[in-house]
Amino acid sequence: SYYLKESKGSRRWLLFLEGGWYCFNRENCDTRYDTMRRLMSSREWPATRVGTGILSSQPEENPHWWNANMVFIPYCSSDVWSGASSKSEKNEYAFMGALIIQEVIKELVGKGLGTAKVLLLAGSSAGGTGVLLNVDRVAEQLEEMGYQGIQVRGLADSGWFLDNKQYRRTDCIDTITCAPTEAIRRGIRYWNGIVPERCKLQFKEGEEWNCFFGYKIYPTLRCPVFVVQWLFDEAQLTVDNVHLTGQPVQEGQWLYIQNLGRELRNTLKDVTASFAPACLSHEIITRNHWTDIQVKGTSLPRALHCWDRSLHESNKNGKAPLKGCPIHLIDSCPWPHCNPSCPTIRDQFTGQEMNVIQFLMHMGFDVQKMAQQQGLEPSKLLGMLSSGN
Repeated sequence: SYYLKESKGSRRWLLFLEGGWYCFNRENCDTRYDTMRRLMSSREWPATRVGTGILSSQPEENPHWWNANMVFIPYCSSDVWSGASSKSEKNEYAFMGALIIQEVIKELVGKGLGTAKVLLLAGSSAGGTGVLLNVDRVAEQLEEMGYQGIQVRGLADSGWFLDNKQYRRTDCIDTITCAPTEAIRRGIRYWNGIVPERCKLQFKEGEEWNCFFGYKIYPTLRCPVFVVQWLFDEAQLTVDNVHLTGQPVQEGQWLYIQNLGRELRNTLKDVTASFAPACLSHEIITRNHWTDIQVKGTSLPRALHCWDRSLHESNKNGKAPLKGCPIHLIDSCPWPHCNPSCPTIRDQFTGQEMNVIQFLMHMGFDVQKMAQQQGLEPSKLLGMLSSGN
């Protein structure tokens, strides 16, 4: 099932794929069913939902998409939107993420999607990875149905994971402790997960799990995709076993976190349209504060608007990029929350808001030592930190 807000005058459609991790064997799927039933069954879903962020119909919360047709597709397949297997004797659960998207498209064509000019397939977290896995398939499906005129695009939020080495290696017991590559490797078999043909061809048989990682699938995609990714993504840190509890982080963790930012920045350098703030967070496009975050003075809604225009222009005459309308925005400062527009951080135990300096101290950041390394006075470094330079 899905939620729909029609906007009769508009020929723009936004389909949003919800996120929420995944499960990859009988045991952790049973646990998920007991503890997070709404992510596995539609039985108790509410009759209506309120759209927020890019799904809001308020222009002040959603400056460029507020009057589009909005579709929210809840996540009940637990398979990163990749599965194509029905329930069987062998398998207690059905995993049909890829098929759900196809069915929703089929049904929407009769509800006005057939006359659309633009279809933006968006998603956050597992839904963001789901965008990368499904955007080309949606375009092919519409072409096969005779709707060649619809421009299909993707917007992947917080779904660009790295298959890096964990900070501390752990055995693959559940979704949280399992290294990302191992979890996906097991999951793909369990779900009968499918990946796009063009990506599959890049890897040996049995290595399809590679296509779940943004930097490996992105070069194979035909549809334009805009990538939104925090440089210090909390879900990434969780699977990498960096747990930021109330204790100050050790130096090893601190270096690991900084290195993660560097690695992520590196994987985005050839991504045409991207927005990557140096913040510690997860998911953004459906948050109502999504208009506040800026990279180099440009907000995310503005960058998406610029991207829209650049695609519109390139369809016409392949002109140079628009002046003063950037679409490749990646923070260059090196540690979490060095960008002053990052979302507020709260102490996990007291719930108190923290400013950047309190947060860095809390993380075990040694101002004296760091100032020495940078050849600065400690007070000068503090000034730079609080202004976000």
